Amino acid sequence: MLSGPRWLALEVKYLDRARSFYEAFLDLAVRRETDTEATLAVGETDLILRAPSTVPRGGLHTHYAMTVPAAEYDDWYDRLDERFDLVEHQFGAARSLYFYDTEGNCVELGERADADGPGVSGVFEVVFEVENLQRALEFYRTLGFDVVDRGEGRNRVRLRCSAFDIELWEPHLGLADARGGVHVDIGIGATDPDGRADALADEALAVEPVDGGVRLRDPDGHYLTLLA
Repeated sequence: MLSGPRWLALEVKYLDRARSFYEAFLDLAVRRETDTEATLAVGETDLILRAPSTVPRGGLHTHYAMTVPAAEYDDWYDRLDERFDLVEHQFGAARSLYFYDTEGNCVELGERADADGPGVSGVFEVVFEVENLQRALEFYRTLGFDVVDRGEGRNRVRLRCSAFDIELWEPHLGLADARGGVHVDIGIGATDPDGRADALADEALAVEPVDGGVRLRDPDGHYLTLLA
């Protein structure tokens, strides 16, 4: 079984500026910081801002989504609308707003009636850019994700594990002109990380043990760390 993300890493050119953005506009608290990384709290998930210094690097122009309680959504919209050119979309009964951070990442805040709150409380979606959609789809289905939606143009697919979604996009502009992330680095909770990695050893570009789990590099160069 797979669970939600333990972390999502973004590459940033200027660490101080990016950290200040997330502190000021989304009220995220810094959990820890070094000269090259700042880790902020998004509920139980770490949002890691990483200056160019190591591998994995962290994602570029990543589109990702975080939850806010439905009761707070209008307040968040009004607050951010003062500073950003927001884009809003409706998905059934739920709304999402979109804006961009200092590094060109498309940040989505989606209202959820069951969000813990207060404030931004979790990452529920990450978008990966892929070269070959069918190859990527097979990789992530073997990993343990299930397909829940396909794009009308057949250039994207949405998959889910537990309450966490990933979208696989062939290169294109999505909602709010977002792009899928390249060299994304994400950690995900998993039962039997070694067994899951073994099942993908022939398709993965690399497999290596890490503290508490195993790290895979998928066929498009994204890093996934499976953690027990």
